[in-house]
Amino acid sequence: MFIFAPMKTRLIYYFSITFLFVQCEKKKEAVKFTPEEITAESKKANDFFDQVFDEYIDRHPMDQTYLGIKKDQDKWNDVSDEAEEKELEITKANLEKLKKEINFGSLNEQSKLSYRIFEYHSNRKIEGFKWRYHNYPVNQLFGLHSEAPSFLINIHQITDTADARAYIARLDKFDVLFDQLIKTVQTRADKGIIPPRFVFTSVLDDCKNVLKGSPFEKSKTQTSLLDDFIKKINKLSIGQKQKEELIKAAEKTLLEKVQPAYTKLIIYLTNLQTIATNEDGAWKFPQGNEFYAFALKQTTTTDMTPDQVYDLGVKEVARIHGEMKEIMKKVNFKNDNLQDFFKFMREDKRFYYPNDSAGKKAYLKRSNEIIDSMRIKLNDLFITKPKADLIVKAVEPFREKSTAGAFYQEPAPDGSRPGIYYANLYDMSAMPNYEMEALAYHEAIPGHHMQLTIAQELKDMPKFRRFGYFGHFTAYIEGWGLYSELTPKEMGFYQNPYSDFGRLSMELLRAGRLVVDAGIHSKKWTREQATQYFMDNTPNSEIDCKREIDRYIVWPSQATAYKVGMIKILELREKAKKALGDKFNIREFHEVVLKYGSLPLSLLEENVNTYITSKSAA
Repeated sequence: MFIFAPMKTRLIYYFSITFLFVQCEKKKEAVKFTPEEITAESKKANDFFDQVFDEYIDRHPMDQTYLGIKKDQDKWNDVSDEAEEKELEITKANLEKLKKEINFGSLNEQSKLSYRIFEYHSNRKIEGFKWRYHNYPVNQLFGLHSEAPSFLINIHQITDTADARAYIARLDKFDVLFDQLIKTVQTRADKGIIPPRFVFTSVLDDCKNVLKGSPFEKSKTQTSLLDDFIKKINKLSIGQKQKEELIKAAEKTLLEKVQPAYTKLIIYLTNLQTIATNEDGAWKFPQGNEFYAFALKQTTTTDMTPDQVYDLGVKEVARIHGEMKEIMKKVNFKNDNLQDFFKFMREDKRFYYPNDSAGKKAYLKRSNEIIDSMRIKLNDLFITKPKADLIVKAVEPFREKSTAGAFYQEPAPDGSRPGIYYANLYDMSAMPNYEMEALAYHEAIPGHHMQLTIAQELKDMPKFRRFGYFGHFTAYIEGWGLYSELTPKEMGFYQNPYSDFGRLSMELLRAGRLVVDAGIHSKKWTREQATQYFMDNTPNSEIDCKREIDRYIVWPSQATAYKVGMIKILELREKAKKALGDKFNIREFHEVVLKYGSLPLSLLEENVNTYITSKSAA
């Protein structure tokens, strides 16, 4: 046997085998494929990717509706744990099929990138399956208790009677949907994963708000769902009698199915609240520290540790504080105390719209003006621009008390629904006018509307990349959003120094997120401790600071994506500028960043490096 051979003989054998292996690998790399072979294999790969995507969409009726597909629009997604286990097995099978049937070496460059992204996504999902219970399916930010009515109001379009009946059919299935939801929450509770006590107050309020108004109670106003349904029905070109019949059917279903479903959920959550604690961080979960390390890896698409995230945040907070002091000099503030300036920005009424309908209307009008002023400058920044429309809208009353301050919703690919920039106008003291520019640039243009809609409209990418199959890469998505707040300043926007302070205050918020996210989930900071850090280091109002901290508590790591992503994009831009000199073109750089859709930061860097190399050679 070889194992008993003399050492010299074994070494000769070992190096001979190694040499042969290396030569074989080199021969593989040296294989040249004809253009026809590359085209055929790339088509085979893209057909596979689209098949996987289409099969996924077939299993998820809500995703169909988001995409404007009217197939199973009378159904909800299956949100059971059993369905999640089936998805894992499908992911494993698809990954195995990809590796077995697709020859990576004979793909074109775009298909190679698709292959790597699909592989990355799949491996991430498989690796993360062990942490599938480390979350809160119901919380103040998201969950089917608020998502289901919001989905019907904002996503489910009614253009004919079939759409209307499908809307009613979805109302009719609220009980099944919420039974699944309760079961998933209980599964986590059995493992000791229960939201902190404060979460229940907001969630229960949201649930009760859905049940306000007729037909649930005698009232001159309708509940949000009925109000939405009636408005959509009244736009149909059908007879009045048929409209009344549909509305009556919706009212009956709301009473018989929606109200009991919410009542059952409210009773369940009220009971669960009694055993909730005030412990806020992910460290309290089973293997909490290991989970949080994975969450950071998943969110940032880097290998940053909690301590590295924390230290970066501390450094960035100090830098931004220094830039803010320069603003204080520009506006001739009475002293150089940053806390005094924060207090002034929080309390001076000139920085806030009135907390009434007129103030909210004025806020939306001004937001549209900001977006329009940027829209006419897009040619200076971009080669490709989105075709889909964009609107600005206030968050609906039933969820405005607890949800985020602002967010973006993608348009329907078929053009039936525009992109939406949502502004939360529940409390106007949390929406200062000096932040309006930066907020609009982030959520609308040149931020998320540009980024997500351009990806959706690209024709040379498989659908799983265009539409974010498995979800988007958060560091890329939010990094671009934050980068988009800075870019307008470089174009001459933020002429008002207070608006420029608003830009810095929003960047400061994202830097502070690095500190408090790691603080809460790794260093065992309390909710109160994290809130106080924000009060001491940002100009945000107390209500805004509390809302932000509550968000980070229920969504470990997500808040770290913004700064990490922005820093990488700026780093790559500076690298390209330095390497290309006079050849650098900002429009081309942005094209490279956006034309491949959502990516891990490592692959984004590879694309920029390729651009630099090819541009230098040219």
